[in-house]
Amino acid sequence: MGAVLYLVCGYHAGFLRLNAAAALAPDWLWQWLTLFGDERVAFALALLFSWRRPRLFWALVLAALIAALYARGLKPLVDAARPPAVFGADAFNLIGPGHTRHSFPSGHSVTAGVFFGVLAVHARAWGWVWLGCALLVGASRVALGVHWPVDVAFGLAGGGLAALLGSWLAARWPGGATRPLPHLLLVGVAALLAVSLLLDNGGYAAATWPLRLIAVAALCSAMIGYLPVWRRGEVNHEEVNHEGAKDAK
Repeated sequence: MGAVLYLVCGYHAGFLRLNAAAALAPDWLWQWLTLFGDERVAFALALLFSWRRPRLFWALVLAALIAALYARGLKPLVDAARPPAVFGADAFNLIGPGHTRHSFPSGHSVTAGVFFGVLAVHARAWGWVWLGCALLVGASRVALGVHWPVDVAFGLAGGGLAALLGSWLAARWPGGATRPLPHLLLVGVAALLAVSLLLDNGGYAAATWPLRLIAVAALCSAMIGYLPVWRRGEVNHEEVNHEGAKDAK
């Protein structure tokens, strides 16, 4: 869809209309929605289920690595100008920092595609809900005035493909889910990312308290799951095997 939009209407297609329509909603709403495209938030939220669903957590890690290669490889290579570098301040609605470079693809949309895509693979009954969540995150990037619709389309598509590939790899290479040491190391990284949410709101003032709430909830969940002596250094192998049986069906 992103390729069709670009070829038929051009790179900047639809931005001004969508941005103006989004301005009818309160600024805080878009700042809150865009949080779920922050990779730190994605991994903080993963702490809510990592100790109960290690295979799901491992799939998310693999998908995130693939998506990082996609997004961070294309951004400097394409180096597309963002809306604030193209339009004057009075031409559109800008919320938050006015970034000017590395527009393609939208990194937040990639992250949303990865996170909600992995959830869709592992919880298919909720697939349409996860898809809707990813689309809302993508829409927030246009609403905030920092990405073109084409950036969002390619970001969501790339993130979704990474989610599929990451889940496929996790099913065939489950070591990160079944071995305690790599699992706990990855959980430690996710915990550090959660802590960073307490220190940096990403430039969106209205998102400060939601970020702190997510961080505290994630860290508390991790402590409940990993600190008890009977679970310390242990991955729930019965849970992993149960997940594997479900994935095989």
